[in-house]
Amino acid sequence: MAARYDDLDGRTVFISGGATGIGADLVSAFHGQGCNVVFCDIDAAAGAALAASLGARATFVEADVTDDFALVAAIGRAEALGGLDILVNNAANDRRGPISDMDAETWRRLVDVNLRHMYVASREAARLMAPRGRGVIVNFGSIAPEVTVESLSVYNMCKAGVRGLTKSFARDLGRHGIRVNSILPGAILTPKQRALWYPDQASIDAVVAQQCLPVELNGGHVAAMALFLASDAAAGCTAQDYIVDGGTI
Repeated sequence: MAARYDDLDGRTVFISGGATGIGADLVSAFHGQGCNVVFCDIDAAAGAALAASLGARATFVEADVTDDFALVAAIGRAEALGGLDILVNNAANDRRGPISDMDAETWRRLVDVNLRHMYVASREAARLMAPRGRGVIVNFGSIAPEVTVESLSVYNMCKAGVRGLTKSFARDLGRHGIRVNSILPGAILTPKQRALWYPDQASIDAVVAQQCLPVELNGGHVAAMALFLASDAAAGCTAQDYIVDGGTI
């Protein structure tokens, strides 16, 4: 993960769900490129600790992405640093359960965190970026709908929707110089994923066996793709899905 993108130095990025997991790796990776990083999360303790460990140029905002006003206000913190250059819509909740357990209220809450907030954040980012004639939006999808992971009906639906959101925003915003792409991770072995779904080496070996590459994927693999898409090296890339799954699909 040694790639250096000089054009990212000094740019301002907003990352949702940045306190833990892939989000924390994204925050650290962009900060390491010299970016001004503003990130939000509902985990105040983890977010504050990460920002403190990184020091200058890292700002944590406690915010629930399903609260439109809080989300827009958090993005405003990034804009106040000199203008929003990059938006990374990372926050999600891969709650599992049978379809019979997904009552209307649970369905709504999961749609809010897994898809609707991306629309709200992207709309706000577009409003801020368009007058400047440039900007980057990176949305997080998943390969889960492609491999039909069971007991993830709402999550799978939302992540499939991310692809439509990405292509639609890319078409509408391209005339303003704004690029919009999505990253579709595979089985990224974050601490949460290990604790919930891959608690032992046998379960990890089983998921790795489904990949072409016999490697345990981590947040760094995903962050490397996000850095590329945010940089000028990807100046010709928009409306695309970039899969980071070790060759699972």
